[in-house]
Amino acid sequence: MLMKEDLERREFKWLSEYACKSSESRGRMKKEKECPFRTLFQRDRDRIIHSKAFRRLMHKTQVFLAPEGDHFRTRLTHTIEVMQVARSIARTLALNEDLVEAIAMGHDLGHTPFGHNGEMVLDEIHPGGFHHNYQSLRVVDKLEFHNGRRGMNLTAEVRDGIRNHTGKLKTATLEGAVVKISDRIAYINHDIDDAIRSGVITQDDLPEGPLQTFGKGHGERINNMIENVVKASSGKNFVGMDPEHAEKLDELRNYMFENVYHSRKVKKEEDLMHVEAVITGLYDYYMNHEDELPPENREIIEEDGLAEAVKDHIAGMTDRFALTTYERLCGK
Repeated sequence: MLMKEDLERREFKWLSEYACKSSESRGRMKKEKECPFRTLFQRDRDRIIHSKAFRRLMHKTQVFLAPEGDHFRTRLTHTIEVMQVARSIARTLALNEDLVEAIAMGHDLGHTPFGHNGEMVLDEIHPGGFHHNYQSLRVVDKLEFHNGRRGMNLTAEVRDGIRNHTGKLKTATLEGAVVKISDRIAYINHDIDDAIRSGVITQDDLPEGPLQTFGKGHGERINNMIENVVKASSGKNFVGMDPEHAEKLDELRNYMFENVYHSRKVKKEEDLMHVEAVITGLYDYYMNHEDELPPENREIIEEDGLAEAVKDHIAGMTDRFALTTYERLCGK
């Protein structure tokens, strides 16, 4: 039988000198009894997977609002694809796969219904704004329950990776950096796949430079991106692509923003207006009817204020729950 101490010793034997070892974790905010056969990061991963917030990702939009078809990505399938890319990179670089998997599984828990459009509306109407990475951290720190208590009490390294997985924020571990680049690799490629399937773009529309660098096929592109990250990062205290490949990835990302993410073919004006109406309508309603918030959200009011409790409730909704709740409460 392999016990936790055996797994921890294996990490020092097999992992890179730059890898984050579970026995050297900065630990949890609150001390608790350790599991005899799972490392800290394995427990974090398991807590996230068994959370309600993780299950709700299945019914949250990735890019396409109410797509007609069974094969378009959701926030959950995106999360799984990020995890797969991240583990491939981590394993090849001899980094801590358990830490990578935990961060990847938790990085998007704070996403709103209706994808980035829902996030943009909440950012506009909520005092102090809204950012899904900070909300993801709030989910694991305060909104989810574990063993009857608020918060999952995750390790500092997993919490850091979740918070800093996007934008210019720097991660404290190489495992966090792996998830950060894997998130970009995953969403660019699967969103290209969905956009081609929907007819918004064709393969021939994609910029030629990145295709020559990474390849034309979905699997070929992902494989070549992973390969470049591994080659550019091997033996270094760094995770990322070389400058030439990073530039081509940015070019492909910019193309997607201009032609897919902001395209009226993907998000029609009436759909965007409806998203704004739903998020704003629900926000205004609960601000004036705090007694109708779920009990767990009403508990937040005394500590963080009504607006924060309302934001938490709406951000946690799935697309369909937001729509049905809006119709029930606002009669629209």
